[in-house]
Amino acid sequence: MLNRRHIRVKVMQTIYAMGCKDQNDLQKEGKFTGDSIAQLYNLYLLMLDLLVEVHAFAKAEQEKHANKILATEADKNPNTKFTSNLLLEKLSSNALLQDELDKRKLNNWRLDDEYIAIIYNEIVASDLYAAYMEENEQSYKGDKKFIIACYTEIVAPNDKLYDYIEDTRLTWLDDLPMVNMAVLKRLQKLKPTSPESTLLPALYKNDEDKSFSTDLLERTITNDEFLTNEIVVNTPNWDKDRIADVDLVLIKMALCEFLKFPLIPVKVTINEYLEIAKEYSTPKSSIFINGILDKLVKKYQANNVLKKEGRGLM
Repeated sequence: MLNRRHIRVKVMQTIYAMGCKDQNDLQKEGKFTGDSIAQLYNLYLLMLDLLVEVHAFAKAEQEKHANKILATEADKNPNTKFTSNLLLEKLSSNALLQDELDKRKLNNWRLDDEYIAIIYNEIVASDLYAAYMEENEQSYKGDKKFIIACYTEIVAPNDKLYDYIEDTRLTWLDDLPMVNMAVLKRLQKLKPTSPESTLLPALYKNDEDKSFSTDLLERTITNDEFLTNEIVVNTPNWDKDRIADVDLVLIKMALCEFLKFPLIPVKVTINEYLEIAKEYSTPKSSIFINGILDKLVKKYQANNVLKKEGRGLM
């Protein structure tokens, strides 16, 4: 589920935060990075649970209207297409998902159920909902298409939900775009016969990715003096204090990958950090960073310093 760019972002945030402190404990900061990555999975589970709770809320609303003293014919005999949505039924009956939520004590939507009402009301008021409810036939394919459209157009861009996530855990703001993509990807894969475990992918693709965050953090920090000197020596027209703090961290991390990670291609490293710079630093940062990295790669190649293993890694 987690890709290496997101791991790099988490490490970058930790190193940046360390630079703002008078004293740092590498072991403690490493645990912080690991916990921050683990929290990403909690957000993924919560976004799935949001759909489950919206489904439960819809059923409760139908029952409430049916039991009104002056219930109308529409209240007594409602259109149950949404409450019987086959994808929502599959999500709601997933025991593994509920066990994972219980184990992690993720009961946010039970405590803050007003956000469930907000999402439900926006869905019901949408043209998507009107068109869906008018369709006579009900199929798993059609139900899945509708829920994916609701998530894409209503849930993911919802400002009030965004504010709630920001208030709950600040690091989730950076995680949300990736989590939303992960949710949509899993929903796309979900078939009527899919096992419950389909909704619970591994956080890391493999053991190498799991150790990558720890290794990148430790090797960048322990080689900080050397990496800083490399930047200073090769940017004679720039005062170190004039380089944006985020840019400085990203350059150090990239140099660390050049020199300490023989299996990562140089081009991959450069592309990854340029993309991160575009998102997290100044508009001109990617150009500045690219210039320094390009200069240093040529220098390292000329001095036979780069020790990359495998074909095509330069």
